[in-house]
Amino acid sequence: MTYRTVRLNAAGTALVVGVPDDGLPHVLHWGADLPDDTGLAAAASPPAAHNGIDVPTWMSLVPTQGEGWRGHPGIAGHHEGRVTFPAWTVRSVTVDPPEGPDGGAGAGAPGDGAGGAVTVLAGAAGLELRCELRLEPSGLVRARNTVTNTDDAPWTLDSLLVTMPLPREAGEVLDLTGRWCRERAPQRQDLSMGTRMRASRRGRTGHDATLLLTAGTPGFGFRHGEVWGVHTAWSGDHVHLAERLPEGAGHADAVLAGGELLHPGEVRLARGESYSTPWVFLSWSDRGLDGMSSRIHRWLRARPGHPSTPRPVVLNTWEAVYFDHDLDKLERLADTAARIGAERFVLDDGWFRGRRDDTAGLGDWTVDTGVWPDGLHPLFDHVRSLGMEVGLWVEPEMANPDSDLLRAHPEWILAAEGRLPPPSRSQQVLDLSRPEAFRHVFEHLDALVTEYRPDYLKWDHNRDLLEPVHAPTGAAGTHRQTLAVYELLDRLRERHPGLEIESCSSGGGRVDLGVLERTDRVWASDCNDPLERLALQRWTSLLLPPELVGSHVGGPVSHTTGRAADLSFRCLAALLSHTGIEWDITACTEDELGALASWISLYKELRPLLHSGDPVHADAPDPSEQLDGVVSRDGGEAVFRYSRLTTSARALPGRVRLPGLREDRVYRLAWRREAGRPSTLQQALPAWFSEGEAAVSGAVLARSGVQLPNLNPAQALLLHLREV
Repeated sequence: MTYRTVRLNAAGTALVVGVPDDGLPHVLHWGADLPDDTGLAAAASPPAAHNGIDVPTWMSLVPTQGEGWRGHPGIAGHHEGRVTFPAWTVRSVTVDPPEGPDGGAGAGAPGDGAGGAVTVLAGAAGLELRCELRLEPSGLVRARNTVTNTDDAPWTLDSLLVTMPLPREAGEVLDLTGRWCRERAPQRQDLSMGTRMRASRRGRTGHDATLLLTAGTPGFGFRHGEVWGVHTAWSGDHVHLAERLPEGAGHADAVLAGGELLHPGEVRLARGESYSTPWVFLSWSDRGLDGMSSRIHRWLRARPGHPSTPRPVVLNTWEAVYFDHDLDKLERLADTAARIGAERFVLDDGWFRGRRDDTAGLGDWTVDTGVWPDGLHPLFDHVRSLGMEVGLWVEPEMANPDSDLLRAHPEWILAAEGRLPPPSRSQQVLDLSRPEAFRHVFEHLDALVTEYRPDYLKWDHNRDLLEPVHAPTGAAGTHRQTLAVYELLDRLRERHPGLEIESCSSGGGRVDLGVLERTDRVWASDCNDPLERLALQRWTSLLLPPELVGSHVGGPVSHTTGRAADLSFRCLAALLSHTGIEWDITACTEDELGALASWISLYKELRPLLHSGDPVHADAPDPSEQLDGVVSRDGGEAVFRYSRLTTSARALPGRVRLPGLREDRVYRLAWRREAGRPSTLQQALPAWFSEGEAAVSGAVLARSGVQLPNLNPAQALLLHLREV
């Protein structure tokens, strides 16, 4: 058998694909860079297992039982009941850039950051397959599979996944779960025999979405361990899995996989029709979770459409006025916001016809003239006269039964004919795959943006899709609904190129890289409680850099938890993100307004660093504390937020190590008082802290640490470091 390998490498990562003369290619290696892959195929060649199939096999890019794979199939479907185990014939393997003389991609030396792509075209009885593997300059792998029906009989696709091998060192798996106002809670378990699957059937990403399903060496953390993670860039139903079988996977000990979760009959391909998986993102690092995340963040920041202007300080009106819309009140709120330095004023829910609470009016996207007799122009003109941008809340995918829209068109509900899905939030889902429903929503949004020229839409999505069925056909609807939402966003952005959009979904229910192709940030959670937010934002950063995550300062008592918190703690919890305020600041004291103005000024000073540097997180030995930070790409500047979460059994916190710094440099270490002084900060302070700053080497800070004050629970400090 003739055999060759294709090696892609970038940023310390290598992706090596084996190309046999018979059958689909397979991934021989995904992990640390290999300056020389001589003999890899021979070294990785699997034996035959006792009482297994007689011929040793490799796990291909799209594994099935036809090659001896007994785990989750890479592809499954049938031609009108004729089950398919494709025996693929490879027609071409294309490498971009072209392969060099050593078998690697491109002309550069291994590890030069070039990356590249491998595209495989294959055919089988009644099917064609296209596999795309891209290694980005950041070391991130993106992969996608496409299947085309070439048979006269329709082909029903049950599943198509992107699958990657894992080595035996991957002995533990980490994923995230959660609920409304408690998104992204971590959970761990051994990667033992069997399957760890996370499947979403919510019609949106979900508050319990894992974001990244991560396998790694046992005990891996933010700053240590070898890790492999997978994320499916899709806003509908999806699946992630880590799987280990007794027989292994040929040369692989276990696998990671991701893709769209398809419902029965949801994708039926006529002759010549194709289906592509969403892009599946795979990130490896030998520097723990921070290293894995850094590859994703750097890819995101290199996108042409990534937000490039300074992320403005937001004043959102929801927790300030709720549904009580009054022009005088809102103008006073805008005046106060402008006075302290806010840059964007967002009018939240309650402005449209019949919307005095959340049980009516949704779907009627015209201004309520009973509340706004002159429309929104007086408020928006006033906001713009203060030098602020204007934003507006919408929820275009849903409607209340108590709305003119659904009274006129009850057939536009995404539902089986003859009955409605269970109600949620007093809402039903509009079937946007219906051309007339799509056209109605798009025309109303387009008219709204054309007339009022908002700079920003807060785009909400407040319920799961239950029984998503297209009446009257009875076909499953999540796939088509998701594509229709993407098209709606794309067309609106095309008509209004300067418009920014936030993905909000009753908080953090739609956080994924599919929706972020079309939006400019996500709302991480409806919970503004700073203690909850510290953990929530830490785990959201596995996938997203700070500038894509909205976090606001709420009122003294949390709207969702009822917990009280100092203003300084609330400000610091929101600082290392795309920040804003969600609070009736017209009722603030002058001292509170002064503190907010100082905090906003500090955010504006730091946001070039916060929104371009690498987020870092310490693996704290004491669970009562948390340390998060951002270090500039060149290592010359950093900020760290040290937070006390609960009381500790220790009388003193001990020295805290600051990760991510350059150990061969000296830094000026300072406490930034503008971020707020905790009200119960003890007077017995470390000497350097009393003096306000100190010159300390990066090696001391990273390996020995710095002594910090002994804070009470729900308090935090901000440290700022600049290279001397």
